[in-house]
Amino acid sequence: MRFMLLLKANQDTEAGVVPGPEVFAAMARFNEEVAEAGVLLAAEGLQPSSKGARIKFSGENRTVTDGPFTETKELIAGYWLLQVRSKEEAIEWAKRSPLQEGEVEVRQVFEASDFPPEVFPAEEAEREQALREELQRKASKQ
Repeated sequence: MRFMLLLKANQDTEAGVVPGPEVFAAMARFNEEVAEAGVLLAAEGLQPSSKGARIKFSGENRTVTDGPFTETKELIAGYWLLQVRSKEEAIEWAKRSPLQEGEVEVRQVFEASDFPPEVFPAEEAEREQALREELQRKASKQ
């Protein structure tokens, strides 16, 4: 099972405040620990919403709104993507994060097997899995 650990934004992350070297070092140690355990698929921090945009879809219409966005509690500042055996294991990894303040949301990623075959046929699932594997190969070469 894959889970995303979503690090919620706060006033500091939205203001672009860069953490001190001790925070970077602690986060690097945590990321190395998760990677060495063989469960880390990806981990990234995100720039403040002031550098982003939202696209609203309504039928054929697309409306783009540039950041910043006001509801900080609704924003994401970073994430980890883990491959683990259960939600409980994902939660245990999240609890081990070196964060001193903030909130992490744990969300399971959909897998092809979560959908009935009439919605997501086996051929489509195989193509998606092949694409995912190709992307992982490319990422590991970088």
